[in-house]
Amino acid sequence: MTRIAVAGASGLIGSALVRSLTADGHDVVRLVRRVPRARDEVRWDPRRMRVDTAGLEGCEAIVNFAAAGVGDRRWTAAYKRELHDSRVLGTTALAEAAASLATPPRVFLNGSAVGYYGDTGSRVVDESAPAGEGFLPSLCVEWEAATAAAHQAGIRTVLARTGLVVARRGGAWGRLFPLFRAGLGGRLGDGRQYWSFIALDDHVAALRFLLDAESMSGPVNLTAPDPATNREVTSTMARVLHRPAVLNVPEFALRAVLGEMAGDVLGSTRAVPTRLLESGFDFQHPTLESAIEAA
Repeated sequence: MTRIAVAGASGLIGSALVRSLTADGHDVVRLVRRVPRARDEVRWDPRRMRVDTAGLEGCEAIVNFAAAGVGDRRWTAAYKRELHDSRVLGTTALAEAAASLATPPRVFLNGSAVGYYGDTGSRVVDESAPAGEGFLPSLCVEWEAATAAAHQAGIRTVLARTGLVVARRGGAWGRLFPLFRAGLGGRLGDGRQYWSFIALDDHVAALRFLLDAESMSGPVNLTAPDPATNREVTSTMARVLHRPAVLNVPEFALRAVLGEMAGDVLGSTRAVPTRLLESGFDFQHPTLESAIEAA
């Protein structure tokens, strides 16, 4: 592919993907909410579901990772609406824009999350598992359904169900690193909950793989092969960073501070990337320790 549009290009995943694509000589079009200031920018307004479709002509792929951060604020009613609209309205607008092009893109790659499965405890789940119950699973179901226009237009549509991205800056792990470096890291709740993680480099490589893999469509888990418990995350972070991690945050404290979002922090999702592994994708950082060291 030579011309690829990316929504959410300033975020953790989007910016890393743009760097990777441009480094290999691809022509990347970045969707922006303001007046474009460069030739590689195309304006869109996800809230009003408006897209400058003329700027997307000639794109062989559209990638969408634009969404408000799940952990950026306490889940008030207003912020839950923001979480919903930033995903569902924006995805609907891009899918409809893709379907309306004179020459539609070959692939529409849309973000999603392993939050789709809800709290699975210690049970392993892959892409064949049904949606869970609660706010996040319901949100993910609507988010994925919002790609319908692209799928119905015959565009290969991929749903990238992302786990926790291990990165030095940005996302959940970007908040963990400063705490652990300061010796303030510790277990959350009882620490038995599974975290489905993936190294940022592996995530970008998987996206690049999915852009080219003509046989891949539908949901794909973007997680490392072996999810880790929060206890394992705590001990591994401490070992890699050579810092103590003796502080524990009890469940009642998390619920008092985070409110409804605490259920997601304390919940357990043991998702595995069955489809990626079966397709031959090679993880460079398959273990938790390797992912943390890479970050």
